[in-house]
Amino acid sequence: MPSEQEISTDHNQEGLLAGAEGGDGRHPAKTMIRTLVPLGILAVGAAIGFWLMETSPQAKPRPQVNNATLVGVKPVDYGPRQTVISGMGTVTAAHHVDLKPQVSGEIIELNRNLVPGGHFRRGETLLKIDPTDYRLTVRQLTTDVAKAESDLQLEQGNQLVAQKEYHLLGETVSDVEKALMLRRPQLENLRATLEAAQAKLEQARVDLARTRIKAPFNAVVQARSADLGARAGESTVLASLVGTDAYWVKVSVPVSQLRWIQIPQTGGDQGAPVRIYDTAAWGDGVCRQGRVIRLEAELEAQGRMAQLLVRVDDPLSLQPDNTGQPPMLIGSYVRVEIEGRAVASAAAIDREFIRNGSDVWIMEENGNLSVRPVEIAFRGIDYILVTGGISPGENLVVTDLAAPVAGMPLRTTDDTTGQTATGPTGKQGGRS
Repeated sequence: MPSEQEISTDHNQEGLLAGAEGGDGRHPAKTMIRTLVPLGILAVGAAIGFWLMETSPQAKPRPQVNNATLVGVKPVDYGPRQTVISGMGTVTAAHHVDLKPQVSGEIIELNRNLVPGGHFRRGETLLKIDPTDYRLTVRQLTTDVAKAESDLQLEQGNQLVAQKEYHLLGETVSDVEKALMLRRPQLENLRATLEAAQAKLEQARVDLARTRIKAPFNAVVQARSADLGARAGESTVLASLVGTDAYWVKVSVPVSQLRWIQIPQTGGDQGAPVRIYDTAAWGDGVCRQGRVIRLEAELEAQGRMAQLLVRVDDPLSLQPDNTGQPPMLIGSYVRVEIEGRAVASAAAIDREFIRNGSDVWIMEENGNLSVRPVEIAFRGIDYILVTGGISPGENLVVTDLAAPVAGMPLRTTDDTTGQTATGPTGKQGGRS
């Protein structure tokens, strides 16, 4: 335990320290430090903040963004337009015959061209039937005619004698008795006999000529059934022939487009011109010319389409005028383009630019999109003829828009407008 003297000494030292610190018991230097340090920190922070504000990057104004959609356009052009009706058709024969003989007999000769694909001119001999029996018949009947002529001449001599006897008799008799006295029945009988013999001879000569089978028209051989040594009867098919002067193309077209096609009503009328294409056989761009000649009386059973007959002259290009033209083949499935009646004033618009069946997109002068219904006069395969709803010179939008809204802003560039491509049918691109 400390002594009372030690406790007294400690109290004296604490009193001295308190006196040194001041009346409140604090040290002045520490108090100043405690006051200045926070102020210094605040000053430094303010200086740093001011420096950061002065040296930070300045925000520049952003240019206004044009939100208009870039599109390609094509000016609308009105003028006279030719309608073209497209369809598909099948090539058929305009003239076809299964050739049969009119006399019977053994086939003794065949023309070397009597094979499938062989060509014959009208009247050219195809084959011969053995004419021996027919020649003998002609000779026999020639003798019968000569005998009948001789008998008639003798009877005519008897007529002269009978007339003299009648005049010498000088009696009046009835007409019947007079005819008997003048031998008129005998004369008429011999004349009839001669005419019958001459008719038989003429028939025999005709049969003899028919042993030579000839082409009934300019033809190509489709099939041959005759052979040397075979016996042909009147029911025997010798060959199948197809006329080469013209073929028909049976074309199917929608009934709604018949009003655009010129169809002959009489023999003197001229039908609409037609172009026939067979790309598989002839290549692209090659065609043959034809004309509509008839409208068939009934529709197709399945497609309910109207059927037109188109005539193509010299389909096998046998004439000098058609040298180099591709030949047409029976049974070919071809594409046809029929020139229809013209529209006096219309705008031709590609089908892909017709929206929702009857609308178009127009870029107005203020640059906004306008959705317009149009008046359609004719619908073709690749284009539509419009007669109302848009004005000449207006800009037709030819770019597909993902979400078109009437009034949306549009824009074009010289490159977009200038680089739109025009195809064979006037089709314009411009997609961007």
